[in-house]
Amino acid sequence: MKQYVVVAQDGRDEEALDRRMAARPEHLAGAKALKANNNFIVGGAMLDDNEKMIGSVMIVQFENDEKMQEWYDNEPYIRDGVWKFVEVMPFRVANI
Repeated sequence: MKQYVVVAQDGRDEEALDRRMAARPEHLAGAKALKANNNFIVGGAMLDDNEKMIGSVMIVQFENDEKMQEWYDNEPYIRDGVWKFVEVMPFRVANI
């Protein structure tokens, strides 16, 4: 399986947290489905100094780039405009 790290920052506008909270149940359900299918390795929210969610980091794995792109294109935080600045890079979890 190919592994990827996804580093995504939310928008910085006043509605950013509202968009995140509206999409969050579907996003978390999707992450649970990824985990059940062995595609989710680890992930969570990035926080500001006040512990407000401002982005996410996920390490995921898929059989190929096409499967990863399919997930990405259907990810609620992408589709609903929560994540505005997204970087996806090939990654390898250390085998320790």
